[in-house]
Amino acid sequence: MKKGLVLEGGGLRALFTAGVTDVMMENRIRFDGLIGVSAGATFGCNYKSEQPGRALRYNINFKDDPRYMSWRSFLKTGDLVGAEFSYHVLPNQLDIFDYETFRRNPMEFHVVCTDAETGEPVYKQLDDMTDEGLDWIRASASMPIVSRPVQLEGRKLLDGGIVNSIPLKHFQEIGYERNIVVLTQPKGFFKKRTKLMPLFHLTMRKYPAIIQAMGRRHLMYNEQLRYLAQEERKGNILLIHPDDTLPIGRTEQNEKKMRQVYQMGRAAAEDNLKRIKDFLSDKSVELRV
Repeated sequence: MKKGLVLEGGGLRALFTAGVTDVMMENRIRFDGLIGVSAGATFGCNYKSEQPGRALRYNINFKDDPRYMSWRSFLKTGDLVGAEFSYHVLPNQLDIFDYETFRRNPMEFHVVCTDAETGEPVYKQLDDMTDEGLDWIRASASMPIVSRPVQLEGRKLLDGGIVNSIPLKHFQEIGYERNIVVLTQPKGFFKKRTKLMPLFHLTMRKYPAIIQAMGRRHLMYNEQLRYLAQEERKGNILLIHPDDTLPIGRTEQNEKKMRQVYQMGRAAAEDNLKRIKDFLSDKSVELRV
């Protein structure tokens, strides 16, 4: 039975996820595969490279560097998160990504993107982290309006969360039967239709499929939540999520809040550590519903 880890996005809310995954790494919890969307991919790649603490560290160390994430970067390049600095300079020179460990680790690593021209999900397995692999991760996290589409394999790609925010069903379809799913919203969360649709119509006119997808994204997301609840009742998944709404915005670079959200993730993992180990060892456990 293949065991997987599914990580949704959420921008800097995903520092909660980083706290969860760091505790799991420190406790040598292994998965056959991981699939990440958006920030779930950018932070989740550190699981395969076995670098706990890295996601929090570089977000704090470079929060005030306009090359990392800033409106100056957006005005200069069209990307709120600086593409060259964040996905090439930072991992190669400033907070070194462990490419060799990533390559040797047998855990599969998958990312989810959205084809900007068709509005369809695009899935990519990365066995070896290269410059192109880093661009796949960038594509998965390229939020519409504040990011340029990333061109890879003849496609123009944007944030995977536009069309598949919590890709549990896809992971099950490719053979992952028992999965831990880490969410960045609390239990009972219900997504509403975005209020930014006029802005999407204005800025994404070249990509009508993205406008359509954003218009129904809340329906997709809420249907995925219903599916998670169904799979949790069956005992097929273990859900880890914050107890309350996380006190940070998607792009809010406040060090105190970043550390707080990260610690909330660590606490959630530590509180559920026995359940995690039992679930992955196929023991019968009482899942929290």
